[in-house]
Amino acid sequence: MKGRNLTEKMIKEFSCYLKSEEKSENTIEKYLRDVRAFAAYISGAEVTKEAVIAYKNKLLSENYTVRSVNSMLASLNSLFVFLGWTDCRVKSIKLQRQIYCPEEKELTKAEYMRLVNTAKQKGNERLNLILQTICGTGIRVSELQYITVEAVKCGEAIVSLKGKTRTIFIVRKLQKKLFRYAAEQGINSGSIFITRTGKPMSRTNIWREMKGLCEQADVNPQKVFPHNLRHLFARVFYGIEKDIAKLADILGHSSINTTRIYIISTGNEHRRRMEHMRLIL
Repeated sequence: MKGRNLTEKMIKEFSCYLKSEEKSENTIEKYLRDVRAFAAYISGAEVTKEAVIAYKNKLLSENYTVRSVNSMLASLNSLFVFLGWTDCRVKSIKLQRQIYCPEEKELTKAEYMRLVNTAKQKGNERLNLILQTICGTGIRVSELQYITVEAVKCGEAIVSLKGKTRTIFIVRKLQKKLFRYAAEQGINSGSIFITRTGKPMSRTNIWREMKGLCEQADVNPQKVFPHNLRHLFARVFYGIEKDIAKLADILGHSSINTTRIYIISTGNEHRRRMEHMRLIL
């Protein structure tokens, strides 16, 4: 166990390893953020399994959700495998699968429509179309760069992320909106959603602009972030198709278990279905 001190050099080597594994930029950023948080906690002391377990308990005591703690531990375990410190790995916390999601966390279709209309009223056509593009295709916010003029012309975008490639269909109504916007902005090729300097819109900028709609749209800010649009797409699609395998393919999920998280109903819906069972005499 001697000499197991986590250094910045090790973290940089781990970053290079993640890149060689073709992890996405967002995944690498997340792993490194988790690793550096642990490095700050350990503060140059020797890394032992006991120290990692203590860190795990600290996270739980600070009211992080079980899912968040498990995500952070996964980042650390990946680091330990890379460094050959496999005996430092710790188990994730067992989490019973949710059967419904809190009402206050999931964006409804009506709320989504209010956000879109508010963006339009504010004259922010770019944000208006970003909302409709994410919610109308189910893509990740990091995949917006693949919505190009060329993709809109043929009605489908080829997305390459996390070592996987999939095709995203762009419905005709959205095609027309995106074509018109690109023409108005003088965008003849490449990504449609760009900044004034021509760079693709960042997740942070989109998140900030979305939050700016909340008060006027009368939507709880806790519900408003790009990934919730993807969740709404999943719930509406599943409500029509009832095909979780197809939905997993559309969303780019490797596991159907991930897709299940997207389609759980709200507590009110779950209660309503139980009432309709009529099993109480």
